[in-house]
Order: sequence, then structure tokens, then C-alpha cells
Amino acid sequence: MSDEWNGGSVRLITLLSATMALGIGACTSEETLTEPSASASPARATRGTYTAMDLGTLGGNVSEAFGINPAGQVVGESDGHAFLWEKGVMTDLGSPGLNSEAFGINPAGRVVGRSVTAAGGDFHAFLWEKGIMTDLGTLGGRSSTATGINPAGQIVGWSEPTGAVGVHAFLWENGVMTDLGTLGGCCSLAHGINPAGQVVGESTTADGETHAVLWEKGVMTDLTPGVSDGVAFGINPAGQVAGESGSHAVLWEKGAMTDLGTLGGCCSRATGINPAGLVVGRSFDGESATHAFVWERGVMTDLGTLGGFVSEASAINPAGQVVGRSVTESGDVHATLWTRK
Repeated sequence: MSDEWNGGSVRLITLLSATMALGIGACTSEETLTEPSASASPARATRGTYTAMDLGTLGGNVSEAFGINPAGQVVGESDGHAFLWEKGVMTDLGSPGLNSEAFGINPAGRVVGRSVTAAGGDFHAFLWEKGIMTDLGTLGGRSSTATGINPAGQIVGWSEPTGAVGVHAFLWENGVMTDLGTLGGCCSLAHGINPAGQVVGESTTADGETHAVLWEKGVMTDLTPGVSDGVAFGINPAGQVAGESGSHAVLWEKGAMTDLGTLGGCCSRATGINPAGLVVGRSFDGESATHAFVWERGVMTDLGTLGGFVSEASAINPAGQVVGRSVTESGDVHATLWTRK
């Protein structure tokens, strides 16, 4: 995997600074990868089912999309600034400091992410609404990041807590940021929240392992007990959870974990899920390239790229529109929108 895809792949145990990129525990050359069993390989659809659209940039060479709402509004980051893309127009959301990134957007168009503060140096979680960017503060430490927001305006992410080493997942609601705790280790991250307020993410355990977790009504549930690793990225209204365990994309439903397999390579990761249970993410394709995918009813579809060798999907909305990033034919990395033909 090329270096341009490793910015978000540091292990949770190293996430002691909120300046780390979003997403951890990815399949990289730094980790030991295991070959999947034959039974873990799903049916694979041929390319051409979806059309990839280049969303452009804010003027530079790099952009990536992280979230999309039911109306097709897309958020992400380009050239160091958070953006909102709508109907062909990419709008710079600004930043009090030098840099910002947008990770989530709800049906009302409220955007969350993180931005360098006006004083500089530290990232703080923000809520952007109707042109106004509000600093959500921290759990008492220096930095914070917001990753998701549901229709009710509940926001999740992570922050450095007061006097603690590492970062803790939080739930922000009505101006109050609540520490969601850990499984006994130093760190936890919240990646997604559904309309019911169920939160998913990951946490280190007392023995240093990283497990996928679900928070609900103040209770944290370990989704990968007895497994050495796991991370949950998305949860839909039905409580289906998408993530990764054992270097494979997985789907948790009613206490059961389903291995979604790969596109033919060694590993995969699920990063988003919509109300219909369609799952998106990235997978090695058997030819040393990582491609975005959609998984539906046992079939994993390769979404292809914008002409380059690499792509990955981050989120999917109820209409089945998928967003992420792709290397272009010229070698740049651009935010991408995939739609079914």
C-alpha cells in the first residue's frame, strides 16, 4: 500500500495526540496480514456496476470525502480545509487556524469534524451550521475530534481527557461532552452514531488489545471478546454494525459476526453501512491494489477508481450513493462519489 494511504492507519495505542489522522488499525505493511480462508471469500461482482465521479478539489491536488447525508451533500477535506460539496459545488468551510477536516454530516446539513484552533497547535472538534463553526471543546485535555452526528444532533468522537494518557471516546449533546470510557485500557475512539443514539468505535483493553465496541445507554459492550483485534466504524438504524476484525471486513448483527471476505486479496475493512444493510469499505483485490467496495447480500462489488490503482470508500447514504477517495489517472488523490448505474 502506498504511503498516501497510510496517514490514517496508526494503531490506537499510538493515538496519544489528536493530530493523528482519522481511522486506525488499518491493513498496512506494518502489520502482519493473514490469508483468508476459502469460505470467507464472497461472490465478487464485476466492475462497471457503479459510476465514479471526481468531486474535484479546493484548488490543489488532494481531496477526500468522509461523509454523505440522504440529500447527497458530501463532506471531507481538500488542501487542508474542510469542505461541503453539493450539486457540483465544493465550498470551503474555513478554519479558525490553518487546517480543518469534516468527517460527518446529518440530514439537516449540520457538519462535524476538527479544526486547528485560532491559537494554533491543537485540533478541536467543531460543529458547522449555516456558515458558523462552533468549537465543541474537549474532555479537559488539549485536543478533540468529532467524527459523526445523528439527526438529533448528538455528536461523537474522541478527546484527550484531563490528566489521562491517551484519548477517550465522547458523546456531545446539548453543549455537554461526556467521556464514554474504555475497556480498561488507555484509549477509545467513537466512529459512528445512529438515530437511536447507539455509538460504535474501538477501545484498548487492560492487556493492550484493541476491540470493537458498542455504547448504548451508558453501557459499553465488547463486540470482539476473545479476539485480539477489532474496530467498528458504522451503525445503521437497525443496529447493524460494520467494521473490521481479523484483517477482514465484518458485519455484526444480533450478536453474530459475519466475515464479508475480500476482493481476492489478503484483507479488507468495512467503514460504513446504510439503513438497507449495504456495507462499504476497502479491500485488497488480489493484485496488490486497494479498491473501494460495496457489499450487498453476500456479494462484494469492486467500485473501481478514477483511473489510478487505488481507491477506498468511507460512507454510504440511504440512496446507495457512496463517497470516499481515489487516485486519479494523473496520480492525484481526489474525493469520489460512486452511484449505481
